[in-house]
Amino acid sequence: MDGQLLAETFVDLTDTMAAGPDVTGFLHVLTSRSVQLLDISAAGLLLADPDGQLRVAAASSEAARLLELFQLQAGQGPCLDCYHTGQPVTAADLATAQRWPQFAAAARHAGFTAVQSLPMRLRERVTGALNLFRATPGPFDPADVHVGQALADVTTISLLHERSMRHSEILTEQLQTALNSRIIIEQAKGILAERLSLDMNHAFSLLRDAARSRNLRLSDLARALVDDTETHISLTTGPRSKPSTGYFHDAKAAS
Repeated sequence: MDGQLLAETFVDLTDTMAAGPDVTGFLHVLTSRSVQLLDISAAGLLLADPDGQLRVAAASSEAARLLELFQLQAGQGPCLDCYHTGQPVTAADLATAQRWPQFAAAARHAGFTAVQSLPMRLRERVTGALNLFRATPGPFDPADVHVGQALADVTTISLLHERSMRHSEILTEQLQTALNSRIIIEQAKGILAERLSLDMNHAFSLLRDAARSRNLRLSDLARALVDDTETHISLTTGPRSKPSTGYFHDAKAAS
């Protein structure tokens, strides 16, 4: 494991929340860095909305996002068990998993053969689950599980600390905004995928890179693309320039 990257990850998570309540960007740092740090293929995050219903809040890949959605629709899977029990749940080989037959079949179809779910919990309160997916069967490295749980704990503390500094209704609104932002981001991904003939993973990478290069929130740029209001958020030459999607065309050509 890259010790420097691990340290940078905790700094990035802290800085993202310290700079302002950009919960969506914060959660994407968690899932993307989990894949970079740990011996896993993908990561997904489920968060409970104000009514206690689990929603997909972030995912490192389209395959992981769809698998998380499938769990919620099917009402079964290790991630749901992890959230409801508040305890880690692991399946080292989904080919032999019998507890979640529908999930196991869907996961293997998506290219995943092992999963480790880690609770986002502070004492008795469980807010969601961080889910680690791997393409090869076998037990997860205990060191990876330990680091993954540490990342989940830091995320949980950061989210709940935000609530303690503000009124509980404000945190609830922020979490709901993060979940709602997922809808806008998925719409923007679809627009780019169709417009540039890309797969969804590549479309998301272009959207994310464009937001970073312009120091914009991912959800803000996605909404501008969906609403076709790039007059104030140009994707090529900066604010207040002619609306264009040239950035994405240029990025596609360079890929």
